[in-house]
Amino acid sequence: MKSAHFILAFCLLALASPLAYASDPSPLQDFCVAINDPKDGVFVNGKFCKDPKLAKAEDFYYSGLNIPRNTSNPVGSTVTPVNVAQIPGLNTLGISLVRIDYAPNGGLNPPHTHPRATEILVVVEGTLYVGFVTSNTDNPLIAKVLYPGDVFVFPIGLIHFQFNVGKTKAVAFAGLSSQNPGVITIANAVFGPNPSINPDILVKAFQLDKNVVRKLQSKFWWANN
Repeated sequence: MKSAHFILAFCLLALASPLAYASDPSPLQDFCVAINDPKDGVFVNGKFCKDPKLAKAEDFYYSGLNIPRNTSNPVGSTVTPVNVAQIPGLNTLGISLVRIDYAPNGGLNPPHTHPRATEILVVVEGTLYVGFVTSNTDNPLIAKVLYPGDVFVFPIGLIHFQFNVGKTKAVAFAGLSSQNPGVITIANAVFGPNPSINPDILVKAFQLDKNVVRKLQSKFWWANN
């Protein structure tokens, strides 16, 4: 079963490759605070690049994606990223990978977006209800229940989620069309930023009582990645 997981993961990387140019020619970071160039370095795509003559196998390698992650947290899921932060050799290649573990009976990867990547997800264990919401004005929900071996695509920038509807744990792998796809978890971004958004803005935007807004803002919003 473990070997099957890795085969599926590598297939995801291959499938995501044609999508790479859909995102990564755009800026890879929200902003860049420049520093002096390090010795023998070249700045490309948000990272300083080492001299290619000094490259080694470890620059293109990551180990441990077969290890189940702890999902004992408020949302019941953990995302393990493998992007340019974990594999330096991914810089400029426009691709990355994640493993997602979901707790039984309701483990949730909460509604979120990737501002710089399309995502293609494959379920390798368990049963997931997944979906995304399209842009204004109608905002229809496009959703489906997935089983092991099923694949689903989340278009770049759209709000999406995965929810474990099974009684056992679930595991999925996803390829993303960016070396640094970014993630904006909706609840965290709206109710948990520091400094906080003025409650009057959220009261009007969500048509909620101010006490409800303040209570939501006082919560600890868990980041599962």
